Amino acid sequence: MPLLKQGAIVDDPWVYVGDDDDLPNGGPVIVTLKRWREDRDALMARGTQVGIRLTSEQTPGQVEDDLRHFGVVALEFPAFTDGRSYSNARRLRDRFNYPGEVRAVGDILRDQYFQYHRCGFDAIEIKDGETAADWARATSIITTPYQPASDGADNVLSLRQRRAAAGG
Repeated sequence: MPLLKQGAIVDDPWVYVGDDDDLPNGGPVIVTLKRWREDRDALMARGTQVGIRLTSEQTPGQVEDDLRHFGVVALEFPAFTDGRSYSNARRLRDRFNYPGEVRAVGDILRDQYFQYHRCGFDAIEIKDGETAADWARATSIITTPYQPASDGADNVLSLRQRRAAAGG
C-alpha cells in the first residue's frame, strides 16, 4: 500500500510479516502482537528495526514495556466507523510519550485526515490508486477542528464564542 507522510506519498521500507510467514533476511518488519509475543527474542536479535501492528481491540498498554523497541506502531481501522485506534494513537503519544511513527492502516477515509493528524498519526497507508493530490484536496477542506484536543488548537465552538463576544 502507498504511504502518506507529511502530505506526500513516500517509499515504505517496512514489510508486513504474517504470523506464519518466514522473516526476510534483512530490512525493517512489522509484525502482529501474536508474532511479537511468540518471536520477540528472535525479532530483536535480527539487528533490524521492528514495528508492531495492533488491531482495534489491542491497546498500546499491552506492549507498554516494549514500545522502545518499535520504530512503527501501526493501528488498524477495521471500519471507518470504529474509532478505537484514534484513542490508541492518543495513548501512544500522550500517556506513553511514544516518539516513533504511528501509522493508520485499514479502512482510512480522506475526510478524516485532519483527525488522524490531531490524534498523533504521522503516517497513513492509503488505498492503491489514490494520489497525494487526492489527499491534498481533502486536507484543505477541513481546517478547523470541531473538538478540543491536547494540541490547543482553536475549535469551532471557541471561534464562534470569540466572534460573538467581539460583536460579529
